[in-house]
Amino acid sequence: MVKLSAGLLMFRTVNGRIELLLVHPGGPFWKNRDEGAWSIPKGEYTEEEDPLHAAEREFAEETGFTPRGPYIPLDPIRLKSGKRVVAWAFEGDGDPDQVKSNTFRCEWPPRSGQWQEFPEVDRAAWFSFSEARLKIHPEQVSFLEQLRRLRNAE
Repeated sequence: MVKLSAGLLMFRTVNGRIELLLVHPGGPFWKNRDEGAWSIPKGEYTEEEDPLHAAEREFAEETGFTPRGPYIPLDPIRLKSGKRVVAWAFEGDGDPDQVKSNTFRCEWPPRSGQWQEFPEVDRAAWFSFSEARLKIHPEQVSFLEQLRRLRNAE
């Protein structure tokens, strides 16, 4: 069965240029990774769920911000893992320093028997298209490019 994920790409216009909000995954695996590690806020959902509703839920859980449409549908992507990711873009604003993420538990260090809690997202930031292209996980670049074409932006 194919895993499904849904997310939202928030953007804003500052001084005539579009900026994109990306999030950095929390936890020890991502701690020292930067370029190619960032993502749009997203998460898994089931076939019974409405994907847009799941994307709104995941955005709120990972950022603490309440997303508001209208939403611009983006073409889905399929990750190397086989997971299918659907996404929408929307115009909004928020202070990355105010991001408040839900948490997850994992055994850390591995096979230590010690369980720790980590934020799902440890930080967020606004990026230009060129900066975001370097920061975002390479498999998600398509979402940026689609929004750039739709908004005729640089």
